[in-house]
Amino acid sequence: MNIHPIRNAKDYKAALRELSAYFDHEPEPRSADGDRFEILVTLVEAYEARRFPIAAPDPVEAIRFRMEQGGLTIKDLVPSIGQPNRVYEVMNRKRSLTLDMIRNLHRNLGIPAESLIGA
Repeated sequence: MNIHPIRNAKDYKAALRELSAYFDHEPEPRSADGDRFEILVTLVEAYEARRFPIAAPDPVEAIRFRMEQGGLTIKDLVPSIGQPNRVYEVMNRKRSLTLDMIRNLHRNLGIPAESLIGA
């Protein structure tokens, strides 16, 4: 098993080429090919996380996404954020989320707290 770290784009492309063959016929787990497949996937994931990091969404965008996903309205945010005028202020970025709002949105609507904290 000749596997080495993915250090550059050339190594990355080579690993992807090798992995693509496994996607058509996934190897048996714990076989030699299965182990090679797992190791290559881990290496590719680590390289992609380093090279192509995905930033956390903007808190308001995270709320909008959840609203769209669940068919929610401003009224549905009142228990988590407060009165409708406060909800509109948050959604129009005129007011920041408080720690209590973040906790409530996470608990009531299942929005990941990391997305609500923002960067």
